[in-house]
Amino acid sequence: APPEVGAALLAERHVFSLAALDVLEPVAANGAVIGSVVLRATLMPLYRRLAAFAAYTLVVALASMALAWLLVARMRAAVRAAEQHLHYLAHVDPVTALPNRNAFNAHLDACLGRADRLAGAVGLLLLDLDNFKVVNDTLGHSCGDTLLRLVAQRLRAALRSADLICRIGGDEFVVIVETSDAADEAAEVAHKILRALAEPFQLEHQLLHVSTSIGVAIYPADADGAESLMRGADTAMYHAKSLGKNSCQVFRQEMTQRANRRLKMEANLRRALEHDELTLHYQPQIDTRSGRMTGFEVLARWTCPELGPVSPAEFIPVAEDSGVIVPLGRWVLQTACRQAALWWRQGLLDGIAHVAVNLSAHQAGDPNLMNEIEALLAECGLPPQLLELELTESAMMENVDANLTLMQRIQAAGIHLSIDDFGTGYSSMAYLKRFPIDQLKIDRSFVSAVPGDGAAIATAIIALAHSLGLSVVAEGVENVQQVEFLRAARCDAMQGFLFSKPLPAAALESLLRQRPQFTAPA
Repeated sequence: APPEVGAALLAERHVFSLAALDVLEPVAANGAVIGSVVLRATLMPLYRRLAAFAAYTLVVALASMALAWLLVARMRAAVRAAEQHLHYLAHVDPVTALPNRNAFNAHLDACLGRADRLAGAVGLLLLDLDNFKVVNDTLGHSCGDTLLRLVAQRLRAALRSADLICRIGGDEFVVIVETSDAADEAAEVAHKILRALAEPFQLEHQLLHVSTSIGVAIYPADADGAESLMRGADTAMYHAKSLGKNSCQVFRQEMTQRANRRLKMEANLRRALEHDELTLHYQPQIDTRSGRMTGFEVLARWTCPELGPVSPAEFIPVAEDSGVIVPLGRWVLQTACRQAALWWRQGLLDGIAHVAVNLSAHQAGDPNLMNEIEALLAECGLPPQLLELELTESAMMENVDANLTLMQRIQAAGIHLSIDDFGTGYSSMAYLKRFPIDQLKIDRSFVSAVPGDGAAIATAIIALAHSLGLSVVAEGVENVQQVEFLRAARCDAMQGFLFSKPLPAAALESLLRQRPQFTAPA
């Protein structure tokens, strides 16, 4: 290009591209100066722009990396927190904050492994709160959860930090004792627990007494693994409940035989109803003043082809746990009413106030119960006032509102209602005034303690009942001293082996025809 063109372009301060520089290199007029000026004028801005872009790119890259690192760190922290929360939910009971069944299983396996390696032993205690369902149904699930938390606090305070306490469901807790002398240690822990729970709990502005049944099993003495150890503790716990609750039982091999008998009993009991293996016996109730029979209680008896005669104290709890109690109770009610209706038509129930039939808590919860009873009475022709239904105090308190509705229907039908085993449950004066009941039955545990500690309780129950216009029957009367006490306390009626054991229908019919006067033997 001509020199004047280059000079003109420089005068206009044109920013050259690299291609333009190549074109301008041949400029002859003062070429060295022009070339130098051109290079500075065109490449320096390019360097500055490249440097600025590189710096900006580096800053953006570094900032992006820092942001990415921060986001990754936060994501990792969130994942760790979620994992910890899931682990907590999977291994901690939300009500009591104690380890749950999953944590218990893992810890028990680890303890058994250490016991094998170190030739040690592990004691397992299974706790089941007595009558917790009554508390739950009466005061509500919120109060039930509060009670569980208070129980957990007492267990923590009573036991050593080395003893693992878990809640494995419902009202069941377990304690693992890991020591070389597990049997003695476990027994000591069990007694600590019983003492810790002996004091009443303050709940909803009232004092609540809670007891527990404890079963203890030892590894390796009683079991060869976690499953059999738990089974042994469970068997021992149920044995403790059968002996009256609020106690501790250590597993013994004969308990396994008893558990196997229970399983056989359940299987045979279902068949017994279908094959007419059950019979009814009747225990007279005696007027305290006249000595005359004024009524009788209907009791089921069972002779099993495989097991032989089975006590009601054995098969009734099995029937309740297995659900057989509903068809069994229906059969008892139907058979008793039809038999009583036959005696009534024969004129044998003159002077008899009532025929008492027991209702289970399961039956009371059946919404069709009263429809069935009314249909049964209409079918067999038994006057409703001759029928008396007995509901235990604890069953009465299982579902207060539903039971109140049932009792009102019983009263409206003209049927009498009696509360059995009174003094052993959770009812109060307020409930007694609210429920339409006719009679209280003093539990045999109080009568058997007469003369002695039971006298004061029996006297208080009789006075309470009479103040509410209720009659009183004392169960389990076995000696003359008890008769004399009950007469002096103005108890209305008595029943027990002192007067008569439960009789088959033919024997009771003979008594109804003879109408003897019962007197206490000298």
